[in-house]
Amino acid sequence: MTTFALKLEKTNFLTRIWDFLKNDGRHFQILFQTVFVLFGIYTLGWMEYINHYFFIFFFTLLFQAIAIYLTDKNFTRLKSGFISSLSLCLMFKAGGISAVIICAFFTIASKYLIKFKGKHIFNPTNFGIIATIFITQNAWISPGQWGSSMLFLILITIAGFSVLFNVGRLDTAISFLVAYSGLHFIRQVVYMGWEMDFFLHHLSSGTLLIFTFFMITDPVTSPNHKVGRIIWASAVGILAFIMTAWFEVYTAPLWALFIISPFTPLIDKLFKAKKFTWKPTH
Repeated sequence: MTTFALKLEKTNFLTRIWDFLKNDGRHFQILFQTVFVLFGIYTLGWMEYINHYFFIFFFTLLFQAIAIYLTDKNFTRLKSGFISSLSLCLMFKAGGISAVIICAFFTIASKYLIKFKGKHIFNPTNFGIIATIFITQNAWISPGQWGSSMLFLILITIAGFSVLFNVGRLDTAISFLVAYSGLHFIRQVVYMGWEMDFFLHHLSSGTLLIFTFFMITDPVTSPNHKVGRIIWASAVGILAFIMTAWFEVYTAPLWALFIISPFTPLIDKLFKAKKFTWKPTH
């Protein structure tokens, strides 16, 4: 085979990969979150949790497959289960396998049992994590596991933007960040006179960025209308700021999302728009 033919074949292969990724916004999310998990395992010392990751994937996908079999039998929905598994690996920590299994169960069960007019009320991963913490008292969110690698935080941001452009939820991420970081800036830098370094360090959390770009922006669980999403995401940011500043809850964004999510049906009623659905490959 000639050099030109090899280059042409390589170009066609890359084109097919790109077309596959663009075909469904979840493909980008799976790609980037997989990279983040592998980075954590091989660079940030997450190898000690490798058995937990195995059980997260096994039981999350098992429960998703059972739910699909009992409902519409559309097994392409396993993509969503795969994303849920990756999100749990990136945010969730547990003291035992039983808590991992419980979290996987609640994550998938919330997709099928907690709905209003056919739409999820809670982000499944968010619900699974918070419910497991409440029930088992043997699970937690670990915002410090990411370290302070600026390069990796920049990678998360770039990856997040690419996903949000594809699903049209950039307004949600920006609204949350403006409310949350803006209030912290006013309190810490303007009012209390702290150095900018402290403010920037507070925001340079991998968990915060993963939450901003891959959880609160979930198009299936966020409000349908753009104005509704802006109000909703701003409310999450304000509540998260209050919980952090006055109650020292340093995983506040996840708790704030859990508290605000039940108001999503009301926002959808006040600001009417077409409900988001994935492309036919869903």
